[in-house]
Amino acid sequence: MEKEASERGKRKQGFAVETVEHFFLGSCSVRSAMEDAQESGECLVQNQKYCVERPIYNQEILQGQLHKRERTPQSLRQKIEHSCRCSSKKAKSHLYSFLPILKWLPRYPVKEYLLGDIISGISTGVMQLPQGLAYALLAAVPPVFGLYSSFYPVFLYTFFGTSKHISIGTFAVISMMVGGVAVRQVPDEVISVGYNSTNATDASDYYSLRDDKRVQVAVTLAFLSGIIQLCLGFLRFGFVAIYLTEPLVRGFTTAAAVHVFTSQLKYLLGVKTSRYSGPLSVVYSLVAVFSKITTTNIAALIVGLTCIALLLIGKEINLRFKKKLPVPIPMEIIVVIIGTGVSAGMNLTESYGVDVVGKIPQGLSAPAVPEIQLIPAIFIDAVAIAIVGFSMAVSMAKIFALKHGYTIDGNQELIALGICNSVGSFFQSFPITCSMSRSLVQESTGGKTQIAGALSSIMVLLVIVAIGYLFEPLPQTVLAAIVMVNLKGMFKQFADVAHFWRTSKIELAIWVVAFVASLFLGLDYGLLTAVAFAMITVIYRTQRPQYRILGQIPDTDIYCDVEEYEEVKEYPGIKIFQANTSLYFANSESYTSALKKKTGVDPCAILAARRKAQKKHAREIKKANKVKKKAVLKLVNSSTNDVEASVKHEIANDGLPANGKFAFVDAGVQDGSPDELEHFVEPKTNVHSLILDFAPVNFVDSVGAKTLKSVIKEYNEVGVCVCIASCSGPVMNELTRLNFFDNTVTRELLFHSIHDAVLACQGKDRSASQTALDH
Repeated sequence: MEKEASERGKRKQGFAVETVEHFFLGSCSVRSAMEDAQESGECLVQNQKYCVERPIYNQEILQGQLHKRERTPQSLRQKIEHSCRCSSKKAKSHLYSFLPILKWLPRYPVKEYLLGDIISGISTGVMQLPQGLAYALLAAVPPVFGLYSSFYPVFLYTFFGTSKHISIGTFAVISMMVGGVAVRQVPDEVISVGYNSTNATDASDYYSLRDDKRVQVAVTLAFLSGIIQLCLGFLRFGFVAIYLTEPLVRGFTTAAAVHVFTSQLKYLLGVKTSRYSGPLSVVYSLVAVFSKITTTNIAALIVGLTCIALLLIGKEINLRFKKKLPVPIPMEIIVVIIGTGVSAGMNLTESYGVDVVGKIPQGLSAPAVPEIQLIPAIFIDAVAIAIVGFSMAVSMAKIFALKHGYTIDGNQELIALGICNSVGSFFQSFPITCSMSRSLVQESTGGKTQIAGALSSIMVLLVIVAIGYLFEPLPQTVLAAIVMVNLKGMFKQFADVAHFWRTSKIELAIWVVAFVASLFLGLDYGLLTAVAFAMITVIYRTQRPQYRILGQIPDTDIYCDVEEYEEVKEYPGIKIFQANTSLYFANSESYTSALKKKTGVDPCAILAARRKAQKKHAREIKKANKVKKKAVLKLVNSSTNDVEASVKHEIANDGLPANGKFAFVDAGVQDGSPDELEHFVEPKTNVHSLILDFAPVNFVDSVGAKTLKSVIKEYNEVGVCVCIASCSGPVMNELTRLNFFDNTVTRELLFHSIHDAVLACQGKDRSASQTALDH
């Protein structure tokens, strides 16, 4: 009794409105099974019931009962002082964040990790060497610069990177983008001026001058992209990678694979053609190669096809016997050794005219400052390379982090890549990122930390310092074969078309646009086009959302689409409208149109029909008055006073009441209502409440708030009460800042849930009906 009295006292104090929500959720079965129960075929079934009795809450009542935490707002000066305040703990935290190696190296478990890291480092280094030589051709620079790019950045990432498993270094897509910029800035036509002689010395000088200029472009590109990555990292802009969605990246990399494959055809066939960049470069390259197909070097083609066959066989063996092999068979370095030996032994250069790698300087080159004057011409390309490189690295790092149960810091990854590129540029390395194939090898061969990456870079260093000259006879067709075979995984991405066709047509459109644009416009313009199209699809989705009318699953507070489920029923006189989008300037008009169409209640049409019916009614009354007036005048002129008196008496009986209306006119209008009047009367009779489900709404701008306010006022004019349900706190704050609430639109129209709103609308309708009966 005391408890009931307390409850009644709370309600009297305004804790609840008059109607109390009381609903019962039917029993729902939750199956859980233990391992031993599964073995014996038994299942544990627990019946759970959900029964709640509480008041109906609108936001006015709920906010009145809740107490907000007091927060002292900080001024800008206080925020700056707090961020600049330094302590030993804060300094240590920042140091560990900037140099992650200081955190994990002192705790490195030597006995558990060292052997796996050594095996992994050797395996990755053996793979790093031929790929560095091969991808240098893609970057349009001499092969030795691929070795530089496989040493300095890889070693630096050991200190600054947060991923334990990715392999940093040269990568086909980035190398191709670098090569496109280098060829565009230093085309063959510019260098060929003054070198028309057929003398071998002049030709050697021509190639040397061309390569030197292209190296400067590639190095400056690495410096600039590194600076951009550093700035983005320090400004905490690691989120920029989210704008490169998976379909976009996969379509872009597939197009890049076609670019790479096309660029390697001339090396595989041994033909002499110019290298093209920019829009339609793929078409020009194919035309150039096929126009000189008759000059194919048969020896180079045989060597290249043999290497492709060996590499494909080796990869298939590694794939099929992955669990049985302790380490993958290093087919790439085997092919390089065999190709170098055959070329040196048979003197392929002199005897058959096969192009080889050529001179590889022994030892490391002295550091040099990149050419700063090139920055304006390559700035846009550097931005594209910086973002694509970071996207590749962070996506691969997240995959391994999720698999092995640790976290990575996207902003620190940006800083690490920025340091690798910018510092490496002083030592003649071109832009780098994560390599997918080497990362898989590094992880699958037992690599646990970046010690494996450091060991692989040391192996490349030994080649540069000691035995690099041994690879001078290596045919370029062997490197082309290595590049082509490593594109196999990217070409498999063509299967994405069927996958996205089944799952999402919009993502398929992003993939196709990214592929086609990157293929024909070039990788730089193609990427910008793909990102712009991806942004357009976001706008399209917000402007073409799904609109639904919700109904209740009987005896629950669960509301679902009435068109989707048979069991779902609508409350009489109540429409619940849901749109899975936010409300802002781009979709406010479509939101209003869909609301009127789905609910079947159009206030504008109702008001227009009402005005039309009233005007027609007024015209009929006016016409009837004129007829009566003429009849009276006629009778007055043709009758005696007695007859006139009787006529007047008759007219008085059948005439107008005090409000000036004829009874037969009223009856006629009631019996024969116009179509518009019926259209307006029906929704007013059937629908008395409209509930807007705001659960999917993430934000509302000023246009959206004005639209919402207009909707509430328009429906109120035709007797339909509009309520808002499940409005989140941030959206509520936005509405408050936009001055949405006033005397006509109050917080009492906002409810905590749809069920609260439904019960409140039912209560209002019952109260209105009772009031009408009383009158």
